Amino acid sequence: MPDLVVGPMLRYVDSTRASIWVETDQPGVVTVCGRWDTPTFSVHGHHYAIVDLEGFEGEYTVEVDGEQVWPIDRPSRIRLMPPEGPSRVMFGSCRTSVPHDALHNATHGVDVLRTYAASDRPLPDLLLMIGDQVYADKPSPPMQEFISARRKPGEQPAQEIADFEEYAELYRLAWTDPDIRWLLSTVPTAMIFDDHDLRDDWNTSKDWRIKMARTPWWPRRVIAGLGSYWIYQHLGNLSPDERADDPLLLALKRGEGSEALDDFAARADAEPSSNRWSYARDLGHSRLVVVDTRCARQLTPGDRRMLDPGEWEWLEEQIAQTSGRLIIGSSVPFLLPEGVHLVQNWNEALCDGKWGKTVARMSEVFRQGFDLEHWGAFRSSFDDLARLLVKLRKPVLILSGDVHYSYLAQAPGPIYQIVCSPIRNPLSKALRLANIFTQFGVATLIGSGLASLARIPRPPFRWKVTKGPLFQNALASLEFGDRVTVVWHGESLEPLETVHDL
Repeated sequence: MPDLVVGPMLRYVDSTRASIWVETDQPGVVTVCGRWDTPTFSVHGHHYAIVDLEGFEGEYTVEVDGEQVWPIDRPSRIRLMPPEGPSRVMFGSCRTSVPHDALHNATHGVDVLRTYAASDRPLPDLLLMIGDQVYADKPSPPMQEFISARRKPGEQPAQEIADFEEYAELYRLAWTDPDIRWLLSTVPTAMIFDDHDLRDDWNTSKDWRIKMARTPWWPRRVIAGLGSYWIYQHLGNLSPDERADDPLLLALKRGEGSEALDDFAARADAEPSSNRWSYARDLGHSRLVVVDTRCARQLTPGDRRMLDPGEWEWLEEQIAQTSGRLIIGSSVPFLLPEGVHLVQNWNEALCDGKWGKTVARMSEVFRQGFDLEHWGAFRSSFDDLARLLVKLRKPVLILSGDVHYSYLAQAPGPIYQIVCSPIRNPLSKALRLANIFTQFGVATLIGSGLASLARIPRPPFRWKVTKGPLFQNALASLEFGDRVTVVWHGESLEPLETVHDL
């Protein structure tokens, strides 16, 4: 009897259409509600389908080759996006998939997304997953057991993901807990990767890429990482119209399979301009623009850019189309604490030779060792976007994760940086204190001095962290009305912090 391996997942939803993504255990025809169907396509021995529904709301069923495989217990429901836009959007990042027992709750905290799924709290109209949905470089104990069972002792990369088969298991473990699985079946999701979806510090610098290119196992890993990301995350970000013309999806449906996916992933890594991971959606009262701040980087020393020229041109076009509120999804924060931002400005200048070659080499080690890779470490891109957002003269919400603490920062515009990280992967108490001391203490004191010594001009505007830092596991909600209310929900789902009238 056919069955589902992962899913169903409710992915793209607008005011008239909804898309259901599944992975099945064998090839077949996937049918939703007995009316909409599509055959699976196969890559690396795994089988997938995404089914588009038109004008349907309510409880739905999924069949594979005529056998009903969903729902299992509680029903899943499709709610189309209100034409006026969502009333509630939730988001977060950095979610590990360790077991939910007392031991792992003690080390990783409670999974806030799972707690929310099991609760009777109102469901959001959209869930944004802003990076590190899976940890390819820090697999959980069950994932490590899977790796050990299929590899020779000592085979590299030890205790990390190696290929597509292991990525497929990584996603299965992340998304098939019963409560998580149900939530993802009934709440629309939009996603973007961050570094741990591939590897810590992914594309920090040109030196990082050179080092990894010399690592024997890395080419297979990056091909598997980007290929599986396309299948499990990116495909559902696209609208039915965008998927209808997608050359890779058409090739997979023609049966070109694994080779087509691997060739695409290799090219996407080697030539980032060959593909676009960023995407945009109109949400009634707001325009959502989710930006690839990892693969689209230009890493040329002396001309570093968070977004390469083609990606920047696309972003300008998307922002120009904004008529109401602008929501930007950026896995790495745009507005860090100002002192940290200035330290990253300073480090970039030194890496580019401001104080000579010897200091440049030392600064590159510092850059990689202390994760100096946010927008502030790509100063030209930061300044360009800052000026563009101020010129827009509309409310801007920038949603980010990555840093393992949550906060709100405010700049003129009005421009708000809202960070929610982690969903489940808290810093230790020692690292929390270290972050407070360095990012909210030492950096604040010395950032301006270092920037001044390197003769780095001030940013286009000033900003201030007005809430936080919050170090607990959290999931953030945006409540839309005439203004926006932001709530960070902790492990018990009680508010850790609430901010009104953004």
